[in-house]
Amino acid sequence: MSDFFLIPIIFISFIILISSFFVVKQQTAAVIERFGRFQSIRNSGLQMKIPMVDRISGRLSLKIQQLDVIVETKTLDDVFVKLKVSVQYVVIREKVYEAFYKLEYPHDQITSYVFDVVRAEVPKMKLDDVFVKKDDIAIAVKTELQDAMLDYGYDIIKTLVTDIDPDAQVKSAMNRINASEREKIAAQFEGDAARILIVEKAKAEAESKRLQGQGIADQRREIARGLEESVEVLNKVGINSQEASALIVVTQHYDTLQSIGEETNTNLILLPNSPQAGSDMLNNMVASFTASNQIGEAMKRQKQKEGKNSKNTD
Repeated sequence: MSDFFLIPIIFISFIILISSFFVVKQQTAAVIERFGRFQSIRNSGLQMKIPMVDRISGRLSLKIQQLDVIVETKTLDDVFVKLKVSVQYVVIREKVYEAFYKLEYPHDQITSYVFDVVRAEVPKMKLDDVFVKKDDIAIAVKTELQDAMLDYGYDIIKTLVTDIDPDAQVKSAMNRINASEREKIAAQFEGDAARILIVEKAKAEAESKRLQGQGIADQRREIARGLEESVEVLNKVGINSQEASALIVVTQHYDTLQSIGEETNTNLILLPNSPQAGSDMLNNMVASFTASNQIGEAMKRQKQKEGKNSKNTD
């Protein structure tokens, strides 16, 4: 009969003994209470408590945690914008008691401070400045949280403004402004490029004309020199200058006809083909040169006469 009662007692004693031990994970702190009153803080490893007397009131992670807070506020230029602020915080190992007992909802406390700081800083800035000075906003949030949460056992590691989201219409307008600005710059570059091409083309054409004119002048100079030498050679064999000139003109006339005839795609050109035509062209050229010289001499005498009359008047 005694053995029958002994087995339950041993079983209960074993259960109580087993419940006296508990394990705390790495980077975790366990808060032990005795009859509802704080007793101790246990760190990672195998720990022991008094059964039926002590209990684990709660556990706190000592790892770095992150809380994302989305705040909607208005900028100085009356644009509503949503900011995503990421707060990285950790429970101070030496202040687990304050972190566990002083704050019931730490996430709500941190969120309230983030709202308060962001809605105090962003309305002082224009929308463009919010993008540029997002680090200043993050620093302001961290400073405010650091001072407030340190007494509660929380250390603020870092705060980051991870997203800035204006109203959809505002973003569309900003994109249009940016696109227009880039198109304007592109048009300016295209205009500069076109102007440079025109200038360079004009310079090239001017240089081409200069070289072409120089080539024509050299060609005519060589032709004149060749004609002069031809006349001298013909003079040496007893042909006077007029006969030599006529012979050269006739020769060039037939060379021209031969050159035109060799080209299959040459346009229709009507030229006299008799030897007398060369002599007629020479006489016409001589008559033209003589008339030009006479006109030039007459104009020169007229200018000299006008100059003398003006001096006599004075």
